[in-house]
Amino acid sequence: MGVNAPKTMDEYMARVPEPARTTLSKVRAIIRSVVPAETTEVISYGIPTFRYKGALVAFAAFKNHCSLFPLGSSALDAMQADFKPYRVAKGTLHFPTDEPMPARLLKKLVKARIAQNEKRSKS
Repeated sequence: MGVNAPKTMDEYMARVPEPARTTLSKVRAIIRSVVPAETTEVISYGIPTFRYKGALVAFAAFKNHCSLFPLGSSALDAMQADFKPYRVAKGTLHFPTDEPMPARLLKKLVKARIAQNEKRSKS
């Protein structure tokens, strides 16, 4: 990463142009609404990442789309039918810069990732 890489999620968000900033702000708020209190927000590989018992989910803005990275593609694979309207690339969900995915879908995916990390941390 370059010298000017963002160091915090807030710093990253401040650099994202509209409409993607508003979209990612909504995504961030939805994720925060379901993750355990001890979940941390970090920048990992240059993008905002939520950590809870390991990497949980990350998101990013690109020129023509936003992406959600479940950081465990098995959760995405298990919910493939739910994500039919979105472009799914390997381990990544693409959605429009001006339209976050529905809150219920995002919450379902994040909860699945939380369960995976909790199960993995117990074994």
